[in-house]
Amino acid sequence: MRVFKLIYMNALRHKLRTSLTILGIAVAIMAFGLLRTVVSAWYLGVTQAAPDRLITRSKNGITFTLPLAQKQAIERIPGVAAVSYSAWFGGFYKDPKDFFPQIAVEGVHGLSLYPEFIIDSAVLDVFDKEPNAAIVGKTTFDRFGWKIGDAVRLTGMIYPGNWDFVIRGVYTGRSEATDLSQFLFNFNYLDQRMQVKMPARAGQVGWWVIKIDDPAKSAAICSAVDKEFENSSDATLTETEAAFQQGFVAMAGTIVFSLQVISFLVIGVILLVAANTMAMTARERISEYAVLKTLGFNGKHIIGLIAGESLLIACLGGVVGMIFLIPLLHGVGVALKQWFPAFIIDPDTYPQAAATAVLVGILAAVFPAWRAIRVSIVNGLRRIG
Repeated sequence: MRVFKLIYMNALRHKLRTSLTILGIAVAIMAFGLLRTVVSAWYLGVTQAAPDRLITRSKNGITFTLPLAQKQAIERIPGVAAVSYSAWFGGFYKDPKDFFPQIAVEGVHGLSLYPEFIIDSAVLDVFDKEPNAAIVGKTTFDRFGWKIGDAVRLTGMIYPGNWDFVIRGVYTGRSEATDLSQFLFNFNYLDQRMQVKMPARAGQVGWWVIKIDDPAKSAAICSAVDKEFENSSDATLTETEAAFQQGFVAMAGTIVFSLQVISFLVIGVILLVAANTMAMTARERISEYAVLKTLGFNGKHIIGLIAGESLLIACLGGVVGMIFLIPLLHGVGVALKQWFPAFIIDPDTYPQAAATAVLVGILAAVFPAWRAIRVSIVNGLRRIG
């Protein structure tokens, strides 16, 4: 117990220096946690993808459409339990900068393939009967202050013109990770207008959503679907929903990689801050360590004192950083809601932050401890200040 008391008293000898070091480590831990959470949020669509859903898109790219006539051929493939389709609308509400995803789906049948969406049955009845009915995720619904029954006009960019919708329902999620930012409406409304305005674009979907009866057969079913259309002008590329989402993440691969690199550079910054403090501390106490040696203390005791003080400071900084990380992530999550619909702290973030603080405490003590035990008693006693 006396050793721990000595470590504690040593840490408080220079209160300002110790406080600033703890603050610096806390800020670095917060930055590390924030960056790791942003990376996790970017990959959330991949990690939350359903294993029994496949996505089929044009082999030429996501911007190319596929004919509705493909549906029957896909339904005949063994292992396929259900098939639906969707299309990216790509419009905006009032201001083009206010982004949120708008997706045309195959009515109630299309929504049934997404059990993670919780929608009232009465809302689904209206959605199927009313051509321009829309169901909106709670995040977007709250963001614009909409109410049930509100008329909403979207300006189309992929499908030009003004499109009028009526908000008929709000969907919530079965888990905190469910994307609640989408604006969903019936594909028939889109297709019927295309038949009048742009007949060449009618009967074209953005992608197919395929529910399979056994996730273990996903590779074989993907191959079978693509083989069905490989010699047509509308060749397809079928992949798991996770792989499909990974494709979107890959578009911002440089940004994600940069964030990952920065998060590890932050660890280096923490180490430099702590190491500088411990180096200054050890240099000032060389004569004290020499006195301890004359009293019979050996190298292990010296190492224990230096490493203990370093670990105490690093762990205090880690604890403070992790305490303030929660409100920080909440604030950032609210600010970035339109880009990261589900901004959730990864369960591994806190163990990683704690391990980082301990590792920094140990590494920061290595050089000062090595220097202290190598100094002879005579040279140590000659040292003043």
